[in-house]
Amino acid sequence: MNFKHLRYFWTVAKAGGVMRAGEQLNTTPQTLSGQIKQLEEWLGHNLFRKRGRGLELTSEGRIALGYAEQIFALGDELEKSIRLARGQEKPLEFRVGVADSIAKSVAYHLLEPALGMAPRVHMICHEGKFPELIAQLSLHRLDLVLADEPVSKKIGVKAFNHPLGTSGMSFLCAPALRAQLEGPFPQCLHGAPMLIQGPMSSVRQQLDHWLNKHHLQPRLVGEFDDSALMNAFGREGRGIFTSPSVLDEETTAQFGVEIIGRSSDLVEEFFAISIERRITHPCVVAITKAAKADLFAHRMKPAVV
Repeated sequence: MNFKHLRYFWTVAKAGGVMRAGEQLNTTPQTLSGQIKQLEEWLGHNLFRKRGRGLELTSEGRIALGYAEQIFALGDELEKSIRLARGQEKPLEFRVGVADSIAKSVAYHLLEPALGMAPRVHMICHEGKFPELIAQLSLHRLDLVLADEPVSKKIGVKAFNHPLGTSGMSFLCAPALRAQLEGPFPQCLHGAPMLIQGPMSSVRQQLDHWLNKHHLQPRLVGEFDDSALMNAFGREGRGIFTSPSVLDEETTAQFGVEIIGRSSDLVEEFFAISIERRITHPCVVAITKAAKADLFAHRMKPAVV
């Protein structure tokens, strides 16, 4: 494949037409069209079709664009990884995946110790679904996965769970909503508007069981895979929401909400998952030590406020 042709195709696809792409590449539309035609002949499919005065991608064109973006992104990474100024020390690359079910603030506190290391660290952080991240880990595309559940032996991936700590859960809401609640915690949850985690969250099943145990039926307003979005709705008074108790001070200060109660029966666990049985990567060592010595050192707070 002629990658110059692929670059021309990629630019036209992003620009939406050969005229604008030609201006960006400082070449004529005729040259661009000819180069893309050669690429289409080589691939055996049309990559564009006319739509009005512009162009749109065919189904084959959309596939080609996805691969082109990956190719050029890898090329940029290659250049950044190898090309260094004279005398400049190459940073330690640390590729980490964060399960999207983990609160962003928890992920930050877990990862932050790695950035304070010497030599300098270049962190490449990916967020995604837990199974997808474990697959990337198995292919050695990640050095670490942070998750709120351990990797199971049933999935057939040779990976090791390194427990970081646990946290109870706090129930929070906006001050205006709290003023409307009746009775002590947890009875005040009955009939109250509530925001909860999505069904894939490790805490969700615990929460459902806990509510049934206490004979509580809150009015479910919304379910969220993204904890940050759930917190944003909670800040606006749309409902009561839960958050790891280790983040109490940060959550109340950031969102202007109040703690109405805590439960040590609801426990969120956090794991560093790697392909190493014995941790040797300096960044993973720093993360695990800091989590146990600082973030989760005093993980349990009083059950009821």
